[in-house]
Amino acid sequence: MEDAVWGCCPASWVPPGTRRLERREELAEKRWGTLLLLPGTAAELRGVSVACACLLVEGDCPPALLEAVETEQVVTYGLSSRDSLTLSSLQEPVLCVQRSLTRGDGVVIEPQELPLGRLPLPPEQMLPFLGLWLLQVPLP
Repeated sequence: MEDAVWGCCPASWVPPGTRRLERREELAEKRWGTLLLLPGTAAELRGVSVACACLLVEGDCPPALLEAVETEQVVTYGLSSRDSLTLSSLQEPVLCVQRSLTRGDGVVIEPQELPLGRLPLPPEQMLPFLGLWLLQVPLP
């Protein structure tokens, strides 16, 4: 299954092998592997039939916006302790996995903290893409 990103972002931010969707109609074209909804884009799902194995969405997204999404797993990102993925430090960025997550290949990612090192943008801006990376790339 192909992964996809919905929302405005530079093409260079989208990982290789991941499709950057540019039209709402593309959301309904197929069943996606991991579908990343960038901040503020969930409202655009209204009236569109969306199916994916894993939905990666900002944690403060109103649940009503996601009712029509057919998915096996919802992974939330944000700066709240309720989110599946958050940052435990902003000064020296650390990605915090708060609960077990299942990747598309069946590998389970256990709760843990992953030091990130230097990032090209503030870590809170990079968080959605860090989540996508985590769900795509095998951990050492």
